[in-house]
Amino acid sequence: MSNISDWIWVLIPLAAIGIAPFKMWLRMKERQMSVQTALTAEKSAQYASHVERLEQRVRVLEQIATDKGVETANQIDALRTRDRMVLEDKAL
Repeated sequence: MSNISDWIWVLIPLAAIGIAPFKMWLRMKERQMSVQTALTAEKSAQYASHVERLEQRVRVLEQIATDKGVETANQIDALRTRDRMVLEDKAL
């Protein structure tokens, strides 16, 4: 059995036997990658949704800060204070 052609008949079945576990391992890795990809896509969508909500809140806060919303809130508080004073004066 020193000739390479003699060893070929031994190596062919061994290669066929070794290919099956390799194929199974590849299929398992493909499934793992599919699951990981799906999870990553889902997380990405959640983060995008969360960022969108935060951006909307920041826009509202910017609008309040820039459109003199503070002044409006102060005017409302002043009216409430005045109404309380009027009610207290009537109670006396």
